Amino acid sequence: MKNSDLVSEGEVSAARQAFAGRTVAVIGYGNQGRAHALNLRDSGVSVCVGATAESRGFARAEEDGFSPRNAANAVAAADLVVTALPDTLHARLVPPLLESMPPSAVIGFLHGFSVRFQLVTLPKSRGAVLLAPKGPGTALRQRYLDGMGIPALLATTDSTNAAAAELLGLGWADAIGCTRAGVVRTTFAAEAETDLFGEQSVLCGGLMGLIRAAYETLVEAGYPPLVAYMECAHEVKQIADLVCDRGIDGMLGAISPTARFGAVDAAPRIVDDALRERLKAMLGSVQDGSFAKRLASETASGWPKTSEVRRELHASGIESAGREVRALLPWLRTPQGSSH
Repeated sequence: MKNSDLVSEGEVSAARQAFAGRTVAVIGYGNQGRAHALNLRDSGVSVCVGATAESRGFARAEEDGFSPRNAANAVAAADLVVTALPDTLHARLVPPLLESMPPSAVIGFLHGFSVRFQLVTLPKSRGAVLLAPKGPGTALRQRYLDGMGIPALLATTDSTNAAAAELLGLGWADAIGCTRAGVVRTTFAAEAETDLFGEQSVLCGGLMGLIRAAYETLVEAGYPPLVAYMECAHEVKQIADLVCDRGIDGMLGAISPTARFGAVDAAPRIVDDALRERLKAMLGSVQDGSFAKRLASETASGWPKTSEVRRELHASGIESAGREVRALLPWLRTPQGSSH
């Protein structure tokens, strides 16, 4: 990634002027949709929320002072339509949005998945922009309220309106606070592929698998479950925060000499050639569309594999130990239970 990929202050200033007076429709009022809608409104942008009357998002939007409408009405007068919907719903819900939007309106995506893997087909004349904040909606909202922001990725499709779409996208990024941190140009494909790979290899899949394997190794060796959980799961956040704040080398500098040597001694034995080959295969599965096909099959079947794993996990020893440990920490705001 070159420094030139970082959007300049001059570009942000021009986009801010072009974005003034625009109307934005935010379709979906979940974790991301709510944060985008609130930040946009607090920045003085005219926002219309689209949500179905029976959804939790509809009621939440009303509580937040919006007057939510059905999607077709919400986008009718919009300059920018933000699709804050799960990727798996895009194939069904995005085409009606495109039909209801004004011809000059730009459609905005929070992820590149549905465009990269052709769940939706965009006309050449339709401006489209990707704005992907690198964090959950709760963080996006809180950083905005704190006078800060989180970084975001920005991309456009090869449409006849690409320049206008990017200008609106950058104005959108500015209004939700991301330009306070930094906006980096990329492509729909690069965002989608790296996002999926990162989630699977480290952030979600790899982390979940490594935590469970380490916990089970200690318990099977006779160590107390609560001790095993504290060592292999509970302390992950403390190390992750150090990496986030200081980088990997900064994290190594902040931990004890024993932990530091343990890290440099163990990492090459855990991340061996066999693991690297599996990571390459995982990336290949993302790039060639195999993962997207498996996701489509899982979605169409009602999420059987996901539900089975979550049921098993909820009843497992590691979750029981985790609930006991979290009960010792009254400052945690995370609910102890989970839905299935």
